[in-house]
Amino acid sequence: MKKKIKKRPVAVFDVDGTIFRSSLLIELVEAMIERKLFPETVWEEYQKERRLWRDREGEYPDYINAVVRSFKLHLKGVSYTDFVDVAERVIDEQSKHVYRFTRDLIADLKKQGYFLLAVSQSPKTVLDKFAEKIGFDKAYGSLYELGPSDMFTGKMIDEHLIMNKANILRRAVEKENLTLKNSVGVGDTESDVAFLELVKKPICFNPNAALYRHATRMKWKVVVERKDVIYQIKK
Repeated sequence: MKKKIKKRPVAVFDVDGTIFRSSLLIELVEAMIERKLFPETVWEEYQKERRLWRDREGEYPDYINAVVRSFKLHLKGVSYTDFVDVAERVIDEQSKHVYRFTRDLIADLKKQGYFLLAVSQSPKTVLDKFAEKIGFDKAYGSLYELGPSDMFTGKMIDEHLIMNKANILRRAVEKENLTLKNSVGVGDTESDVAFLELVKKPICFNPNAALYRHATRMKWKVVVERKDVIYQIKK
């Protein structure tokens, strides 16, 4: 009789702004500019949205989407070797720039035998290197097409898949022999609601207004880390 393999509980984390105290994509783009793989003018392409967000007159998704547009546009013609080199430098310099709450939660869940899953719209190349440093078992990020001579075309592969984090979680559960029983999920924006609704223990960490309102209605756990203080918001 074939022995039944015990399923591991899964813990799924958004990365940017939830574990990493910035955005892997933003740091990558700025490093590409510094290395002159992107023109200096790229920085100007998303400054309007960045300024509006910093002045609390605009939304963070508008800022990130502007960065994504610039990244896709200027990635075309960049060699995979140069891209990997920059990604490694970014992670070497910034992999410890993380929040204490999620860093410690990841370490605790790992000790308990959880399968740790990272989900991000940042490029998978840089995400994989970050996730490995943190101790994740698997990471799902954005994939970009390579053309002749291993040069990027600027085209994202299967964009619809990475945009649906709930489907990614379902796929990982099936593929990796996991269980949603006692599962944990951590996110910070409304784009994470889909996978937070699937897990048994959703945590909204430093949520934006839209996610906070949803968390309040759903009576989800809300945790905020400010400077050196971590506290849970009572509902």
